Amino acid sequence: MSRIVLVAACALVDADGRILLAQRPEGKSMAGLWEFPGGKIEAGERPEETLIRELDEELGLSVNEACLAPLTFASHAYEDFHLLMPLFICRRWEGTPVGREGQALKWVRPVRLRDYPMPAADEPLIPFLLDLVPA
Repeated sequence: MSRIVLVAACALVDADGRILLAQRPEGKSMAGLWEFPGGKIEAGERPEETLIRELDEELGLSVNEACLAPLTFASHAYEDFHLLMPLFICRRWEGTPVGREGQALKWVRPVRLRDYPMPAADEPLIPFLLDLVPA
């Protein structure tokens, strides 16, 4: 039986309908792949709290919990663990995203998301974003 890893992710959508992707930095697993910002849910933490903490730590953004809307989730079996990842949408935040961990950032139109190599768990989330964010 593989362990379950809980991760929260957020699709930040700007006023132009673009979604922020972050590139996993060198030295991390799946380095070079593009993903939605977020991180591991710590013990006793709710997914919304995780995103508020991670978006501040990774990108320097201040997010109000009321601005995080659950959209869908990913459930994916990797070789050595099973990932369960709720995906939230956020259209309002304070600050300008900066890759505080050395990661590259890119604002991407939903129809171009498949142009960026992503972890296997992230790919099934794209159709939900295509439905939600007009091209």
